[in-house]
Amino acid sequence: MQADIGNALDGALGLDRAALDDLDDRVADAHETIARGRRESEHGYAALNLPETCDPEPVRRAAAGFDPETVLTVGIGGSALGAATITDALDSPVEARYLDNVDPAWVRDLVGGLDLSETVVNVVSRSGTTAETLANFLVVREAMASAGVDWTERTVVTTGESGNLRAMADRHDLPALTVPDGVPGRFSALSTVGLFAAAVAGHDLDALLAGAASEAEKLSGSLYDSPAYAYGAVSYALAERGAAVNAMMPYAESLERFAEWYAQLWAESLGKDGRGQTPARALGATDQHSQLQLYRAGPTDKLVTLVRPRESTDASIPETDLAGLSYLGGSTLGDLLDAEFRATEASLAAAGRENVRLEIDRVDERGLGELLYATEAACVLYGELADVSTFTQPAVEWGKKAARGLLGGGEFTEAEAVRGKRRLEVE
Repeated sequence: MQADIGNALDGALGLDRAALDDLDDRVADAHETIARGRRESEHGYAALNLPETCDPEPVRRAAAGFDPETVLTVGIGGSALGAATITDALDSPVEARYLDNVDPAWVRDLVGGLDLSETVVNVVSRSGTTAETLANFLVVREAMASAGVDWTERTVVTTGESGNLRAMADRHDLPALTVPDGVPGRFSALSTVGLFAAAVAGHDLDALLAGAASEAEKLSGSLYDSPAYAYGAVSYALAERGAAVNAMMPYAESLERFAEWYAQLWAESLGKDGRGQTPARALGATDQHSQLQLYRAGPTDKLVTLVRPRESTDASIPETDLAGLSYLGGSTLGDLLDAEFRATEASLAAAGRENVRLEIDRVDERGLGELLYATEAACVLYGELADVSTFTQPAVEWGKKAARGLLGGGEFTEAEAVRGKRRLEVE
């Protein structure tokens, strides 16, 4: 991956090269902390070792027994978004679907639209207690039974060493993949959690991990030697100067789900102690016509992150005799998208609005590995510089306890807070 941070300097928020040079000393210290955490496989930092520690063979073996039309991942948050980022970006004859919400009508329609006899199900939960995941899995299992499909022959479990799902896998002799220790869900895309659907879809797991490894090798004591650290350091520095929002804007339809994955990574990791950046999701060139007005002329509280592949397939634009459109004929959609990208970048810069360009060579397995790993490393560095607990998510756990208490799953004080909601209703 390549990072161009030039347009993050000398904008409205006042970050200049001298300040970035000063910050580089702190980057060196943060890198030492990260490197030590990786050496000792500490919780969270272990995620940055996945290019070395993830063995794709068990994933391939679990996937080898199936030749389905669809792979259905039942998970939520980090248990689904990493896998979805990979499969949504790459072409495959196998359709990858994700049951990652519990809206009843949506769940009914999704499950009802599948040929369950031609579907392999991957249920993913480290703890084996995630309410949304287990509820959806029970719905899928019942639908399979109703369709005369033996769910035990079409289900793979990805979970921890113990818990409800592990016990179920043992009882029914299901293929089971182990969630690695020390890797929070939102950092697990390059592990068993994110790779099973990709394996079923026929994607190259070795190339994914090789791309990630190439970015790991670039981590160093200076932001000027590492694209990941350059992005993380600039994001942090601009946040300290008022960039409370980071708008992730890929210029590739295939990377739209990446922006969704990024939003969880950035929000859940860095939103602590009154600090952090709010991730916004946009898509180029579509959102030039819906959000760019705000980014260029609204409050000076944003960093815009522009992501694109340098190479992609293209399609020609036919010649036309329509007045005013002849300039389009003979060029390509790729030319148009490139012009839109560079125009957006320049438009923001001309208005003093900070932006960063992240590029990969292609949207392929290697490029995705680079992008996922570099973004994770950028997030970890940001957390070190901001002195936040990057790998925890106490606010998420509060909500889980409240919901479980409301459903009768135990006594939780958090549920009492929900029951005591203040009301001021207007009809």
